[in-house]
Amino acid sequence: MSKTALIIGITGQDGSYLAQHLLKKNYIVHGIKRRTSLFNTSRIDKFYKDRHEQSTRLLLHYGDLTDSTNLIRIIKETEPDEIYNLAAMSHVHVSFEMPEYTGQTDALGTLRVLEAVRILGLTKKTRIYQASTSELFGKIQQSPQNEKTPFYPRSPYAAAKLYAYWVTVNYREAYNMFSCNGILFNHESPLRGETFVTRKISRAVAKIVLGLQDVLYLGNLNAKRDWGHAEDYVESMHLILQHTIPDDFVIATGISHSVRDFLRLAFLEVGITLEFYGEGIREAGRIANINIDLLEQKVPNFSRELQVGKRVISVLDEYFRPTEVDELLGDASKARKVLGWKPRYSFEDIVSEMVLSDLALFQKAKLLQDSGHEVLFESIV
Repeated sequence: MSKTALIIGITGQDGSYLAQHLLKKNYIVHGIKRRTSLFNTSRIDKFYKDRHEQSTRLLLHYGDLTDSTNLIRIIKETEPDEIYNLAAMSHVHVSFEMPEYTGQTDALGTLRVLEAVRILGLTKKTRIYQASTSELFGKIQQSPQNEKTPFYPRSPYAAAKLYAYWVTVNYREAYNMFSCNGILFNHESPLRGETFVTRKISRAVAKIVLGLQDVLYLGNLNAKRDWGHAEDYVESMHLILQHTIPDDFVIATGISHSVRDFLRLAFLEVGITLEFYGEGIREAGRIANINIDLLEQKVPNFSRELQVGKRVISVLDEYFRPTEVDELLGDASKARKVLGWKPRYSFEDIVSEMVLSDLALFQKAKLLQDSGHEVLFESIV
């Protein structure tokens, strides 16, 4: 018989990749999405079918981590074999501006999911995956970070996730629940949210070479992260819940790169070499060289205003966090040994895929604009 999974946060980057992964394994997949007045299912539209069609194995429900009665009702109706709690207010910088909401969703939201399973008497049936985060390590106490590294959160987001981590462990120990944490380091893809730094960069590269944007504004270019691919990482989520005993796992590539490294590679993808000048909040990046042959190959309709010396990167103080996390580097040796998991995508693969995806997106929109259509480029996702 097919297993049933419930994905909380199915319309996000991870939720969409996970849904595809589980559908390929013949799961019946239920997803929870927040109610808005706009369609926000673009990431799953390519494989979503109307619930009235025959053989539909993906079903959506309106819900929210701040509404416990709603969660109890959905979990009671679906009786899932596996729950993947991927929903969160996940933007670290914004969590400083919305600390209370972040706590309500990321911390207490996890508690509500665990309590719903306990109240409904599903502790023996339902396995729970909690999306934890490398931001727990914050002000790092050792490098690389593994499952035994002490936590030191440096944001309201990380502090809320710390509560979620420990309450997941507590319910496992107190009620013998199969509840696990996946401590996932940064993972990206073309489906990454537009406000996250990697997607800001890939979108900006596409828009700058097409003449749709002049400058990309960023914060700390020296911040280093262990970047993997979301498609690789959702496979680890599934493996964690297939393990014989509930446990917590770090998922990472073991290689870190700076934001500056990401920028250099992203612009090189379209034939542009960057050079940086200045320091701190006065730092900026300009075009040092243009490989015209490669640029014309990748972007036939590139902007003729591109030239050596043009400033395309500026650093703004407002994009720095009140408390910075300088470097995160994960040690996933436990996941490799116990689960047999390892990443397939390289850092270079990720950057290339994201830039080319956004380039195709904005080239199509630019052609529509050139043919007389009105296009709102900021709304393109």
